[in-house]
Amino acid sequence: MLITIVINRQNYKADLSQPYCLAIPLYFNGAQPNHFGVPRASSKAVEVDGFVGDTKRQGGCNVDEITLIPHCNGTHTESVGHIVNDDIAVASVLKDTFIPSQLISMNWHRAKDSVDSYRPNLEDEDKLITRASLEDKLENIDDPLLQAVIIRTLNSSGSKKEAVYNIENQPPFFSVEAMEYIVARGVEHILVDFPSVDKMYDEGMLTNHHLFWNVEEGAHALTLSSSQHKTITEMIFVEDKIEDGPYLLNIQIPEFMSDAAPSRPMIYRMTKNDA
Repeated sequence: MLITIVINRQNYKADLSQPYCLAIPLYFNGAQPNHFGVPRASSKAVEVDGFVGDTKRQGGCNVDEITLIPHCNGTHTESVGHIVNDDIAVASVLKDTFIPSQLISMNWHRAKDSVDSYRPNLEDEDKLITRASLEDKLENIDDPLLQAVIIRTLNSSGSKKEAVYNIENQPPFFSVEAMEYIVARGVEHILVDFPSVDKMYDEGMLTNHHLFWNVEEGAHALTLSSSQHKTITEMIFVEDKIEDGPYLLNIQIPEFMSDAAPSRPMIYRMTKNDA
């Protein structure tokens, strides 16, 4: 199905029959990604009042009870409810069906090799997404195409699908200056292939989350200027065959009334329609 989209008075076309999925498949009984050492996502057959929800055990059908932690067990999308006292469900703020987005591939840099900063202070070996790297990729992209930014870090190894992030394997994160640049460019949705836009062990400050949603650092209260419509999607996976460039983004989530939910971001390549 071909559609035409008008963005900033420019016509684009996209083929909705050719999507790319950015979600990591979650195998409840196999290898899976994990952040912060939380319990693995798991499933088990329901057993109640003589009913067994497992056809392998002579049950009439399969009925599983699933346990997971969306923030840590795989691809997920979160709202400002992640950092404030208010109950703001991600399903209540994610309203756009198709979102103009830009996919970029980039390297992270050691903090010792960067002039960027972070709160709390950086350690030399911290892995940073820097402002300069983002500017290099995005400075020539028109703002209307940056409603969402999708970041693939290099090398985009398939091991990310089952990576265990811990004290020995700490993932990259945004510098303060990088997040300030994202905010200044008007980005409303961030998608990254690592577990958090903030440092894994950051004393609970979540500095970049606060910057992105415009919530005072150290506070957990919304203000009239807070950006409640924005979302952050973490732990995606972008296959090597998917080229950088403009895409239509569709973030599919269940109607969970929680600050985060497992998600299935789908992207469709956009090309200029010069006809």
